[in-house]
Amino acid sequence: MTMKLGIRIGGPSSGGKAHFESMLEYATAAEGLGIDHAFSAEAWGMDAIAPLAFLAARTERLKLGTGIMQVGARTAANTAMTALSMHTISDGRFILGLGNSGPQVMEGLHGLSFDRPLTRMRETVEIVRKACRGEKLVFAGEEIVLPRPGGQGKALRLAQPPAEIPIYLATLAPRALEVTGAIADGWMGTCFSPDAAEAHLAFLRKGAEGAGRRLSDLRLGVDAVVGFSDDPEALIKGQKPMVAFQLSAMGSPTTNFYNDAYARSGFEKACREVRTLWLGGDRKAATQAVPDEMVRATTMIGDEAFVRERIRRYRDCGINELTLHPVGATPRDRLDTLGRAVACVREETGTLPAIERSRSG
Repeated sequence: MTMKLGIRIGGPSSGGKAHFESMLEYATAAEGLGIDHAFSAEAWGMDAIAPLAFLAARTERLKLGTGIMQVGARTAANTAMTALSMHTISDGRFILGLGNSGPQVMEGLHGLSFDRPLTRMRETVEIVRKACRGEKLVFAGEEIVLPRPGGQGKALRLAQPPAEIPIYLATLAPRALEVTGAIADGWMGTCFSPDAAEAHLAFLRKGAEGAGRRLSDLRLGVDAVVGFSDDPEALIKGQKPMVAFQLSAMGSPTTNFYNDAYARSGFEKACREVRTLWLGGDRKAATQAVPDEMVRATTMIGDEAFVRERIRRYRDCGINELTLHPVGATPRDRLDTLGRAVACVREETGTLPAIERSRSG
């Protein structure tokens, strides 16, 4: 099975000239290693598009995707305009990745109600696809109505030429996974363990089959931290602060899709304990309460034999896009880890590296 490989750039901490230059160096070096795609995160740092537009002019074959553009941060028509612009700028290398984020970001940062995020996501996808087909944007939805009723607006079509742009959705909750299976071209998954793949895939499959599709009609992508060590205890410990943050702070006290996803994968007790400690103000204890097994189940950290075994597990459960987060103390260390991981994936999946595909094509 062919497995495509990616990296992530951006995120909550992104911003500043030094970070931007480091990101450019990392992404261009990753392209040289044969990485297939780069996804730009959008939280409360850099926006998702500006770094990709910059990279489009400095890379040749790297697919450039948003991972994610926040659905509520733009109108649906503006999302379509931006996607079509990136399609042109990147010479057809753009992937539109959309996600709802969570109530703290959408209501706190953007002032948008989080009452019906799935409805808004589904309607946004429909409008983007209408725009990409070159149709007039006439839409009567529950959340979005175009043109605005009772006003002076008229139905417009975008001036940009039609284009086929893949739409990936980043989803975690069961209903959201079902929507992804029904309407998306691809899925961007997190909190995923190949040991408990059905905690996510069962809902994607249900949505796909309900829409007359198959799960194999979607590109299935997940994120995975990767690190090599014969004594991985320190690397595992290093991941616990982020896991504790996901379980406790990436959402509200009552709505946390990350916590729910880890719980469905067999870690319900630990998820509850970590969040209780964090919300009670003891973040150190919350971090320490993250089980080693949770980190091992959702990453590829260990000696090379262990990493290869995890790659095979991802492959065997149908994952065909793996976005790697290499660990390392320096940028050079991260690139060395990435290169080693790429070599392992190539050998375990029989995947011809992208840089060689371009030479032989």
